[in-house]
Amino acid sequence: MLHQILAFLLEVAVTLTGGACLLRLYMRWQRLPMGNPVGRLVQALSDWLVLPLQRLIPPRGGLDAASLLAAWLLKLVQYAALLGLLGLSGWAALPLAALLGVARLAVSVATAVVIIAAVLSWMQNRTVVLDVFQRLCQPLLAPVRKRLPLVGGVDLSPLVVIVALQVLGIVLGSLQAGLLSGGAALVGVS
Repeated sequence: MLHQILAFLLEVAVTLTGGACLLRLYMRWQRLPMGNPVGRLVQALSDWLVLPLQRLIPPRGGLDAASLLAAWLLKLVQYAALLGLLGLSGWAALPLAALLGVARLAVSVATAVVIIAAVLSWMQNRTVVLDVFQRLCQPLLAPVRKRLPLVGGVDLSPLVVIVALQVLGIVLGSLQAGLLSGGAALVGVS
């Protein structure tokens, strides 16, 4: 039971911080200012790790490679801790498993962004937060919106994107589990 609790707490910490790192990367790529409430939250969660890495790998154009590296390092540490805690083998596959973990985390972040934007769009008030999430979602939803007509006046593109992201997450999880002996134990918590 203690192993499960520690694995869960580690997962929560890595998901929050790593998700913030990936959202920071995506916001920079979308050229969104960080002075809004979403940007300030992302910075508060990720500055401690990303800023030192940016001294080594400064951002260039729309790419913040330090944020991506930070997310990968977090997943690497998480999976190394879990392998050590559970006494499992599979250390050689750890860097690739962490990369797949980052991809799965990116899928989770994208899913959360789409869900939050959809829920906020049902509210009557236009807010800065809604505008940020709609701008973040636009590249994900636009290709689906072009091909999928409104159904009874309802935009189903968020649902289609969420289903596609979940399928992608399942595929990535399966690849990740195949890399590690005892991979199900790591991927189940992922």
